[in-house]
Order: sequence, then C-alpha cells, then structure tokens
Amino acid sequence: MTKNSITIKALVNAPVQIAWRAYTNPVAVTQWNFASDDWYCPTAENDLRVGGKMKSRMEAKDGSFGFDFEAIYEEVIDQKKLAYGLADGRKVVITFESDGDKTNVVTKFDAESENPLEMQEAGWQAILNNYKAYAERAVRMETLYFETEIKAPVDKVATIMLGEETYKEWTAEFNPTSRYKGSWQKGSKILFIGTDKDGNEEGMVSRIKEHLPNKFVSIEHLGMVHKGEEITTGKVVEGWAGALENYSFAETKTGTKLWVTLDSNEEYKDYFSEAWQRALKKLKQICEA
Repeated sequence: MTKNSITIKALVNAPVQIAWRAYTNPVAVTQWNFASDDWYCPTAENDLRVGGKMKSRMEAKDGSFGFDFEAIYEEVIDQKKLAYGLADGRKVVITFESDGDKTNVVTKFDAESENPLEMQEAGWQAILNNYKAYAERAVRMETLYFETEIKAPVDKVATIMLGEETYKEWTAEFNPTSRYKGSWQKGSKILFIGTDKDGNEEGMVSRIKEHLPNKFVSIEHLGMVHKGEEITTGKVVEGWAGALENYSFAETKTGTKLWVTLDSNEEYKDYFSEAWQRALKKLKQICEA
C-alpha cells in the first residue's frame, strides 16, 4: 500500500460465511456495488483465485456514463482476506474478521490522484455501506439468479414481460390465475396476486423501486395480500419485507438476454428455482412466436 492509502470499515450483522458470500458471489455483487441510487451494477464476474479476474459493470441510471471496474487477485484466503491489483497499479486489501454472528469488514485501498481523498473515501464507504445492508438482508434471504436468451428485440421482450395480458400468460407457470394490479412506473404501488382454491386473493404488496425502460426493473416487496387484505407489518411479513426482484434486459446479436435476480427465503427457494425456469421458458415461447 502507498502512503496515500485509505481505510474504510463496516461491522456487518451477519456470520462471516454469509458476509464472505455476499461480497464474492457475482449475483450478490450486482445488488450492492454502487455508491448512490443514481447508479446500478448490471453485471459482475468473479474468478475467485490468485490470478483470477474480478470485473463489474457500473452505469448511471440516466445512461449518461458507465465503466468497467476490473482487478486481478493477488491473494485469496477463504472467509478471511482478499487482495487485488488494479490496472493502474494501485492495491486493494479487504479483510473479514469473524466476531460470532457479526463480521468486521475492513477495506484498505491506494488512493488515485485525480480526485480529493475525502471524495474517494466517501464513495468507497457508500459502496461498503450498501454491501453491509445487502449482507444483513442475506441472513434471512438468498439471491437467486435465472437467465434466458430470446430471439426477439429487447423492446418486444420487455413489452410482453410487463404487459397486463401477456404477463398473465407467462406467470401462469406460478399460478394459473396470476396477475397484477397497479403500474410499472417508478415509485408506484403494485400488487402481484392470484386466486386460491377458495376464491381468495393471495400474493405480494410491492412497489416499483426502479424502472429503466427496456433495461432494468427493480421490484421491492413490502408485504403480503392474504384473503384480499394487504398486510405490510407484523411477523407474517418479516421474512419478506425488503426482498428485491429485478429484471435486466440486454441486446445481443440474436435478440435479447434477460436475467432475473430474486431474493428468497429457504422455504421457497426450491419452488422458485423450478417455477422460474418454467416461466422464462414460457416467456421465451411467447416472444419468439
């Protein structure tokens, strides 16, 4: 490290195994690797070994700017330490110190010369704070990942995926009566519901956290619909409150790559893993018809 190195810290309320996975799993990285809500991280890769490359894409949500962050690992000690070098020669070291059901995460990095030290420290600390929030959520929820390649333009795929009538077609793989009530506009409340065997409405109370047309949709689940009643407080929703469900779209040479990330608790993990595969297969069939 150089004399202009900066140290930032976070005490994460999660065991070291979860804290480590939240930091190193590429799917997890996309959920927290940005300094402010004006940015997001659409993709990440992580070859977790000495000599392996770590790479993430960071983009402004308004499309004004984006860049790739790349590094090569120089040291990897499972659940204890990561050290990597950046293209410009700067070094970064992250340590994980277990403290029972908590983990002290400390990052020390060489500062660059273009921006004030205070600005760099604030930016890196903001990202670490996002990581802390995600890792603490990961104690009760795991982020699942699904993807598919569709031979259709991005705008067609997004329109079919979110359209009121076509949404019912592909989500019928979850429930034959699946539907939504509300709007996909950012900040809007939206209900994802279906009818049970007794004719009751059941589902999720949610809001659209972000919507970048034909690029990215983030849904934050706030509570549950039970027998037609919206429940957003109490123990019944504690396991789901704050869960995110994200849809990302990217243009390819043959059409569209669509990937979905979904926070799930252990109880529903197997169900979602199977049902989402079927749902995306159905969506692909509709879009390519």
